[in-house]
Amino acid sequence: MRTLSSRASFLTAAAVVAIALWASGSPAMVYPLYEQSWSLSATTITEIFAVYPVVMVLTLVVFGTLSDSVGRRVAMLAGLASIMVGVLAFALAPDVTWLFIGRLFQGLGVGLALSPAGAALVEYGASQTRAGSANTVAIAVGLSLATVVGGGLLQYAPWPRALTFWVLLTVTAAVGVLALFLPRLERNGAARERWRPRPVHVPRDLRAMVATAALAITSTFALGAVLISLGAQLVKDVLHTDNALVAGLVLAIGPAGSAVVSLAARRMPVRRAVAVGALVSALATGVLVLSATLSSLPLFVVASLAFGVSSGLLFLGGLGLVNRHAPARHRAGTLSVVYLVAYVGQGITAIGLGLLTTALGLRAALDILGPVLILLALATTATALLARPTRTAGAPLPGDATPRLVESSGIRGW
Repeated sequence: MRTLSSRASFLTAAAVVAIALWASGSPAMVYPLYEQSWSLSATTITEIFAVYPVVMVLTLVVFGTLSDSVGRRVAMLAGLASIMVGVLAFALAPDVTWLFIGRLFQGLGVGLALSPAGAALVEYGASQTRAGSANTVAIAVGLSLATVVGGGLLQYAPWPRALTFWVLLTVTAAVGVLALFLPRLERNGAARERWRPRPVHVPRDLRAMVATAALAITSTFALGAVLISLGAQLVKDVLHTDNALVAGLVLAIGPAGSAVVSLAARRMPVRRAVAVGALVSALATGVLVLSATLSSLPLFVVASLAFGVSSGLLFLGGLGLVNRHAPARHRAGTLSVVYLVAYVGQGITAIGLGLLTTALGLRAALDILGPVLILLALATTATALLARPTRTAGAPLPGDATPRLVESSGIRGW
């Protein structure tokens, strides 16, 4: 069987990242419709959202190192298959139970696919800088598609509760077909370890790096949880409009800014990117809270732009740290640890926001949660400035082997 070229493989891995984030945000624009149709509370909506990070965490704990053993292609294909099941559940959902089932399979699928796809960006021949930028851009593209496509179809197309998911299902299937033709990797003759569930473990010499990267991604995921789980309602309150496409375009300001920043700042030192990005995240949180308090559209746009800048820098710095310091044979496992911490933070944020919103209202909830997110961002800056790795960047661990691409006509895994 013919395999994709290195460039096509790189683009396919980036597409998997984009699909994963599109799936994660796909229900965002439809949440208000569910709320109206089935009389759901804000707590129920955020619980549906929170199922995703909870399942992600469990998946990363159990399967975080899977692709380091069975190969990136196998893990990505399994993840895409699970995402398709979750999206299909949303497309056919007759009641709220199906939404929880859909989020379960989406969380499982993204947990299986996201880390292998991120690791594959480096291993398909990209430089660490290019891989980090591509990963951040793919994340931004996926989130933008979730809000813009979702909002446009919801507003102007038939079947408002389902069509956006049928479109996502079709695109995911197309990317899955491409992933079937990804080449395999060999580790210079090194024997592949048999996979088995292992406890989460970070080598001592990587812990400072992992802590910094995890805080960076957690900061942007936590603030993103506010915008994804209740973003449509926030935009409605600020814009005083029910137009879903307008809401989707406003919510896409942040991801679009993230993509631009990740390209413009791709040569910035990774620790500086984390430190600066976290400071901008603190600013974005403060402005977001103020925009909700004053129902100010200009302030909301500023908050969205600041979130985009911070997200681009935090992803660029956090993923860049992993790409530069983690050895190739443990790169996906290390990324899984980083995402595990980030999704724990996202889940706690989403659940807390839902409970507070139901009890006190959205503005009061943001008044309480905002300072917590600001403190998290400031802690991220401090860690980036103070923590130092004990191992030279890019130096392999003992026994590590750099993977090389194998153009093979076989149909086996990697």
